[in-house]
Amino acid sequence: MAAKLQATNGGSLGLLGDLEVVEQVNADGPGDFLIVCEHAANHVPSVLDNLGLSASLLQTHIAWDAGARGVAEALALALDAPLIAQRVSRLVYDCNRPPESAAAIPEVSEIYPIPGNSELTAAQRKGRVDEVYLPFRTAIADHLHNRCAEGRPPVLVTVHSFTPVYRGVKRSVDIGVVCDTDCRLAEALLRRARDSGQFDARLNEPYGPADEVTHTLVEHALPLSLLNVMIEVRNDLIADGDAQAAMAAWLAECLMQALSTVDHSTERRSVGR
Repeated sequence: MAAKLQATNGGSLGLLGDLEVVEQVNADGPGDFLIVCEHAANHVPSVLDNLGLSASLLQTHIAWDAGARGVAEALALALDAPLIAQRVSRLVYDCNRPPESAAAIPEVSEIYPIPGNSELTAAQRKGRVDEVYLPFRTAIADHLHNRCAEGRPPVLVTVHSFTPVYRGVKRSVDIGVVCDTDCRLAEALLRRARDSGQFDARLNEPYGPADEVTHTLVEHALPLSLLNVMIEVRNDLIADGDAQAAMAAWLAECLMQALSTVDHSTERRSVGR
């Protein structure tokens, strides 16, 4: 299932044409989780002329979270949960950022200038918000609204990957377990991950709330007091389909174990800094 974008007046905005930008897999899955992948694709609409970047650069981590979609889909199927994934590059619009954030349409990613994002007009920025961010936000919000109305509030899990070397610095962490102000599930998941002894898992590394990476959790999970966590996987660990499937199986087991032990009280807010 996918969502096509329309302007508020009912007509296409034109940037993406009839591109289906929001992908939903296993949309009616009855499991306890909703899996979200904000950086699943590196597609740049042809009208944007690759944002002035080479094709090879669009294959790197600046354009998407390599391997994340494969992990997210396998995880969703293992948990019999829906997956909502973005089909447009984070360089066109980063759906894990609010419209007011400069990083939502970055002019520089890591060390690389993004010419096609430079000196955009307010109308051009609004077009990207309307065509890329709002349909993605709406898809998540609608799913959560429906599940909560049915008395089955889901657990929100977002899946990301990160590059082993960033700005010339090697990262040794394997798995990042990221939370904002509600760390109930993150802390339980971290314990399960560490108990397995399979990977080096750390809380709020290599990114955390100070890096403004928790928008989806803050926007959708915190207002509804839903258990939530953001998972970051070093992308060399999920470089092919077999590795992605194995990682998803491990994560599914850890998440189920964590969910069975976590405090579900909506009054408890554990900030595990």
